[in-house]
Amino acid sequence: MPSTIDRRGFLTGSSAALLAGGFVTRPMAQAEAEGWPKPRPTKIHVVYMGLRGAWPKPEFDAPAEVAKFQKYLAGVAARLGDVEFAGGELIPNRNEGVAKTIASLGDADAILLIHLAFGSSEPMRKLADTGLPMVIFSQPFSGHDWMYVPRWQKAGAKVVLLPSSDYADLDRAVALLRVPARMRQSRILLVGSAAGTAAAQSADRVRDRTGAEVVPITVQQVIEAHKAVDAKAAEAEAEQEWLRPAKKIVEPTREEIVKSARMYLALKQLMIRERAQAVTIRCLGGIPIATLGYPCLAFSKLCDLGLVGACEADMDSTLTMLEFAYAFGKPGFITDPLFDISKNAIIHAHCLAPTRMDGPAAERAPFLIRTHRDDNKGASLEVELRAGQEITCAKLANLDTILLSSGKIIEIPDFDDRGCRTQIVTRVADARSMLANWGSGLLGDDMMTLLHRVVFYGNHIESVRDLAQLMGQKVVMEG
Repeated sequence: MPSTIDRRGFLTGSSAALLAGGFVTRPMAQAEAEGWPKPRPTKIHVVYMGLRGAWPKPEFDAPAEVAKFQKYLAGVAARLGDVEFAGGELIPNRNEGVAKTIASLGDADAILLIHLAFGSSEPMRKLADTGLPMVIFSQPFSGHDWMYVPRWQKAGAKVVLLPSSDYADLDRAVALLRVPARMRQSRILLVGSAAGTAAAQSADRVRDRTGAEVVPITVQQVIEAHKAVDAKAAEAEAEQEWLRPAKKIVEPTREEIVKSARMYLALKQLMIRERAQAVTIRCLGGIPIATLGYPCLAFSKLCDLGLVGACEADMDSTLTMLEFAYAFGKPGFITDPLFDISKNAIIHAHCLAPTRMDGPAAERAPFLIRTHRDDNKGASLEVELRAGQEITCAKLANLDTILLSSGKIIEIPDFDDRGCRTQIVTRVADARSMLANWGSGLLGDDMMTLLHRVVFYGNHIESVRDLAQLMGQKVVMEG
């Protein structure tokens, strides 16, 4: 086996340990520990293709090569903790054998094709035609069948090609193959009417395009769940999660913070009952703030657990956060961006931010508890995010296109306390170009829909391109 296998260190001993490339084991393990249901493992059918031939060499020993990959994949399954490999058959680079493989796919969620030797690309194409998300891992000198894959991708096939000499790229590939299956198991609580692009506002279209089920919840149901929370439990939650850890409590009263803790416990009860991994609320003007408070602290806690709490009933951003949570195990920071061309930068600001932007197992960032800046009511967070951190900025638009950019946090600003509570200044490649291309004509005229983006720690650009391919989505670079 190539020495490159050991080149990347893998962290072990944690239910949410980081793997190569920033991927995690079970992304929602922390939520499962708090009572959320554990999803079934993603079932990936493995196929090895290619016997002996001129490439890589006439005396090539395909069964011996299979044994090496099988051993490595056993390690991948152990590291990720939520995948199950099936199949494992070795078939020729010709049409014989592939029909039997397709018939045996059964309830597989995805296909991992290990390309071993040169032959015909027809078996690859027939596997791609099954419609299952598929990754093709092809070492150099395995042959030239890779040439045809871009054609299939342009035709809409959910196929990713990984031509690589490094087995560790399999960890990344398998981590991404989990996402379509996880989305099909997902349920999103929607409190109030949906906002966002027209496609994302349609529960039927969300289910058809992403697999996720949208579950409508009335404001009255939230009020009743809020009332039902035990007062002592809310006090304990507020003390443990917010009052003691806060760097400073600026405006809100203890009563307001306890009300926010009660909101988290109410949403938790509703989400577990409905087997949901995400919730979004028409919060501005859609819920009685005097009774419930703002959901900012509750959403922050949910995001810290690896789940999704998204403001303003923004379905596009909710789905973005859910896909990325499964892919990278990191929460998203929904923002209202604005430009500062003097610094070639975008300022991202909002009153809702996770405190564990590195993922559920990470340390919390320092935070202050503040009021919601729009009206100086309720409780929200001013989280001190990390200067120097690379970020990915994204938004799934119309259920079919990911608007994407990258940047680097260069400053944590303080503009005389203007705007939303949590703010970062991110340097981008070309702020003027991004400004001119904002939305790429995909988001219509609604201000919230056109404005919102989601920020994630880390540069995930190439992995997002592969994720989009597996999900049947396009990528448009905004800058």
